[in-house]
Amino acid sequence: MTDNQEILRRLADGVREMDEELTVMASHEALDNEINALTAINQGLVIGMNEAGQLYEEEEYFVPELLLCSDAMYAGLDVLSPHIQRVTAGNRYKVVIGVVEGDTHDIGKNLVKLMLEVADFEIYDLGRDVPAVDFISKVKEVGADIVCLSTLMSTTMDRMADVIELLKKEGLREQVLVMIGGGPISQAYANRIGADAYSENAIGAVKDAKRILSEKKVAV
Repeated sequence: MTDNQEILRRLADGVREMDEELTVMASHEALDNEINALTAINQGLVIGMNEAGQLYEEEEYFVPELLLCSDAMYAGLDVLSPHIQRVTAGNRYKVVIGVVEGDTHDIGKNLVKLMLEVADFEIYDLGRDVPAVDFISKVKEVGADIVCLSTLMSTTMDRMADVIELLKKEGLREQVLVMIGGGPISQAYANRIGADAYSENAIGAVKDAKRILSEKKVAV
């Protein structure tokens, strides 16, 4: 491998292995070797987080390990993010994200938030156990382009439908795209409640966000 490839591999390894020190060191190495900061994030940190997610799916990692991987990734982002070169100074697309009312499980929401931040979306995180009216209030306040709704509990998944119904009542549904995800959620459920997209994981959420914006003829 080339030196740059080795550095990118160390970035991924640092995240996957929950090693903040290695991740920070590799992030500085990337900058010293003039690797583009966005390349280092996407081909290093994000790859490592994706690998951690795969280990989670294989039940080799659990929620505590994922949180430590996330901490390592944030440590790398702190080093790399100030060096991201943006082509234009245009508007960043605004995302309101939260776990619906009745659910306090937020690891999935946090991972999606992280991936969207890396992809340069402007994030408004309402946290967990969020009433439907609070999503609507924040959408109005910031002029959001997308609402991301998460739950890991089948008993609270219908709160997602409540948010969509409130958007309709407030005359906002045509202006705001709705993305949903979480353990009990499926594409069939997304279709039933009229969501714009369902994502199985955080990496997919970024792709879906860009896709649905593009389909609405919004340049991303």
